[in-house]
Amino acid sequence: MMQVFFQMEACGDFDVNNRENYMNDKRLNSQERYCSDLFSLLCNKKESVDSLLEKHSKAWKISRMPKTDLAILRLSACELLYLRDIPEAVSINEAVELAKKYGTADSPRYVNAILGRVCAEDGRDE
Repeated sequence: MMQVFFQMEACGDFDVNNRENYMNDKRLNSQERYCSDLFSLLCNKKESVDSLLEKHSKAWKISRMPKTDLAILRLSACELLYLRDIPEAVSINEAVELAKKYGTADSPRYVNAILGRVCAEDGRDE
């Protein structure tokens, strides 16, 4: 889904009605519902997710963030805020692993810090 979110950002297209443009050729198998839920969440909650990420990014506007980091942060933030059946530690760990693979040398620490602050504000207990 991180790649889908990256592509959506690159195209500037967050219209929930354009799901087929981004997901019809993906091999989703058993994760089809999860991916569909995440896609809808980002399309419908993008402004609030981005506002929260920007608030916790300490001096970085969304527009200045590396697009790979932004896609990872949006993915994990949607999980943390709206998919409560995913433990926060699992979501953050997966985000950090994606940041290690696709981001810069600073990305894992940056992603971890922002998501930690998102969780602290959200008051989620786990």
